Amino acid sequence: MIEKIQIVDILKKIFRRIDWLLVSFILPIIIAGLFTMKSFTPLEDSGIFFDKQIIWVSLGFIIFFVFSFIDFRFLKRTDVLVFIYLSTSLILLALFAFGQASYGAKSWFNFNIFSFQPVDMMKLVLVLILAKYFSRRHVEIRDIKHIFISGFYAFIPFMLVLFQPDFGSAMIIFFIWLGMVLVSGISKTHLFVVFISIVALFALFWFFIFAPYQKARIFNFIYPLTDIHGTGYNAFQSTIAVGSGEIVGKGLGFGTQSRLKFLPQPQADFVFAAYAEEWGLVGSILILLLYALVIWRILHSATLGAYNFEILFGMGIAIFFMSHILVNIGMNLGLMPITGIPLPFMSYGGSHLIFEFTGLGILMSMKKDARAVNRDDTKNEFLGI
Repeated sequence: MIEKIQIVDILKKIFRRIDWLLVSFILPIIIAGLFTMKSFTPLEDSGIFFDKQIIWVSLGFIIFFVFSFIDFRFLKRTDVLVFIYLSTSLILLALFAFGQASYGAKSWFNFNIFSFQPVDMMKLVLVLILAKYFSRRHVEIRDIKHIFISGFYAFIPFMLVLFQPDFGSAMIIFFIWLGMVLVSGISKTHLFVVFISIVALFALFWFFIFAPYQKARIFNFIYPLTDIHGTGYNAFQSTIAVGSGEIVGKGLGFGTQSRLKFLPQPQADFVFAAYAEEWGLVGSILILLLYALVIWRILHSATLGAYNFEILFGMGIAIFFMSHILVNIGMNLGLMPITGIPLPFMSYGGSHLIFEFTGLGILMSMKKDARAVNRDDTKNEFLGI
């Protein structure tokens, strides 16, 4: 009888701790990615991407549920976060010596059984350390020095990733910093002055330092469709795939761009284009709606935070996901440069999935510290009311 009561108590804790609405929105996105991979995989490959992705998704959910019950209050300690940040930065540095080159960038460690991309971990670590930094300085947050100090935390991984070179991940790191600066309450006037300075510096380099071939590379990176037989080939094929889906799509398994291998990396970088070709505008809108609901639930969990750190961490996780979604879908539509950024929960690969679920698991664990009594006071303090 006592054991049954204990089991019931554990189940109640599980249902209270986990945001099941969030899970219900993530599952259809995962399923859409799995079916897309299965549909274009040749029979002789026996659905290799599909089978491996099932393993990574299962491991991701295990991490999500386990991490939801770990007490992560130790992450609020400055010494712990600084140690994690420095360790992750050293791992990024080690890539230059021991990393495996893939598509021209040394971004991966290859362990034969699996590969690991440490920048995925750094994105989560950056959210944590910025949440910690801004949560301690809400009173004096309008001081311009906090833009530069927080920017320094982002600058180190940004440069380490940029020189791999992984332009896409460097963009995500920048967007995480920018997003958290904006929600932290820093003076927008000071931020505007910083950006004007950056633009002026770039203009100086463009007119007086960059060689013609360097300007051509930057131009092709920003406008890939100007060279559809070269640097813009991937973007061109992606836009064809998305457009050919029309309103309701060609149907599952009938996406010619991916099945005939015109579309590069249809299981990873261009999974949205492969999906849009088969499901059309209707299916694309449905996926975008699901992503919007995922972001809504993440922000909802953030508002339940008992203190500024929890609130800022939840907002940082939302910015993390929004950055990936906007950059990936933007490049699939030909609106942004091709960067190799995965689409959360849809793109093939274990590294990004593991840390997406890790971030959500930590967010769920923080809900247990929410205090209804002081929640309104905390929000008002955070918003400067």
